[in-house]
Amino acid sequence: MSGAITRNPEAPVRLGTDRIEIDGQPAAAKDKIYLVLNKERGVVTTASDEQGRATVYDSLPASFSGSRSRWVAPVGRLDKASEGLLLMTNDSEWAARITAPESHLDKIYHAQIAAVTDDRLLDALRRGVENRGEYLHSKRASSLRTGEKNSWIEIVLDEGKNRQIRRMFESLGIEVLRLVRVSIGPLALGDLKPGATRTLTRQEKSSLDHAIAKHGNARQELFPLP
Repeated sequence: MSGAITRNPEAPVRLGTDRIEIDGQPAAAKDKIYLVLNKERGVVTTASDEQGRATVYDSLPASFSGSRSRWVAPVGRLDKASEGLLLMTNDSEWAARITAPESHLDKIYHAQIAAVTDDRLLDALRRGVENRGEYLHSKRASSLRTGEKNSWIEIVLDEGKNRQIRRMFESLGIEVLRLVRVSIGPLALGDLKPGATRTLTRQEKSSLDHAIAKHGNARQELFPLP
C-alpha cells in the first residue's frame, strides 16, 4: 500500500521507489573500501584474539578504529606464521568472488624451507602429495635461490586449502621457515612495507575484476570502484 510504513527488516524493498530510514534519517549506501595489507608474521587474521595477540586490524589506519562506517574484513586468510599480501574490504560480494574456488586466481607464495631444493622436490610439489586424506598439489613450483642448508621456492596455487603449502612440505618431511604471499592474480605485493596498508587503485581493482571474469564465469558482473 502506498505510504505504508513497515519495520520488518526482512520486508522486500523496491529500489528507487521505497524510502529506507534509520533513526529518521535516509539510509545511504556505504562507500566501498578496498585495502592492500602486507601482513606481518605473528599477526592473526581475526578481529580480536582471546590470547591478546596482535591482529591485522592493529595494522589499519586510525580512521578505521571503532568506526562502523569504515569496517572492513579480510579477503581469505593467512595463518599466524605467514606473511604478505592480504586484501581487506567491506564489499562482501567482491570478496566472495576473489576467494571462490571457481575463480582460479593464481596466488604466488615464496617459501623458505629447511632443505636444499632439487628437481625431485619440485616434481613432488607439482605432482602432489596426500595429507590427512586430502590430495594437495601446486600449479607450479620453481627454485628461487639455494643455500647450503635452506632454499627459497616460488609456489603457485590456483585453489586454497587450509595451510596447503605447509601441509605439502609436512608430508615431505620438510620444515617451512618462512612463507610469504607475494601476489593474488594480477595484483603484486610490490614494495609495500611489512605492516603497512594502502588503498587498491582503480587500475588494480579493474585488473582483478577482469581476472575473475576470465577465469570464472565470463558473464559475471564487474564491481567498479566508486
